[in-house]
Amino acid sequence: MPLIETPTTILLLWAVIGYALGSIPFGMVLARVMGLGNLREIGSGNIGATNVLRTGNKLAAALTLLLDAAKGAAALLLARYATGAEDAAQLAGLAAMIGHCYPVWLKFQGGKGVATFLGLLLALAWPVGVGACIAWLIGAGLFRISSMGALVAAAASTFLMMFLGRPDALVLGAILTLLIFWRHRANIARIKAGTEPKIGQKSK
Repeated sequence: MPLIETPTTILLLWAVIGYALGSIPFGMVLARVMGLGNLREIGSGNIGATNVLRTGNKLAAALTLLLDAAKGAAALLLARYATGAEDAAQLAGLAAMIGHCYPVWLKFQGGKGVATFLGLLLALAWPVGVGACIAWLIGAGLFRISSMGALVAAAASTFLMMFLGRPDALVLGAILTLLIFWRHRANIARIKAGTEPKIGQKSK
């Protein structure tokens, strides 16, 4: 799908909208509403679905996963619908990812962005998104470590865009991949040390 040249002011507007959507900390909101405590004091201290699952509340974790994915998809789809421009859509999706990882409301200390990443890929091109989800399942399933699934999915995403008909999104894919790896640098260190928590493991 070719990119449509869009005025800079429109791009900036959708970057702001995407960031605002992405910065909503659904995990923290749900944990508070459902009486699960402060996520900053649980497990890894992260605001995403994996850490919510460590509270033992599977419903809260599932809702966090869906809502975090939805905000990435919503940012991209809203921009695409409103402008008809793929560059605005991709920028809005990227801004949502950045908003989740670095939300101004939480002093720029956000989540790892995996659900938001997968959601925006599904909205960008569903075959790419499905492929990335399968890659996550393979990585997480083999190692029983959520972060391994994220790293495998991120590494596969750019190749999926190339082979599944979205070469126009290669730059977006490369940026997202780098961002996922950067946000998981502590996880990578723990994986090497053999201390990374398993999926579903509760915080002591």
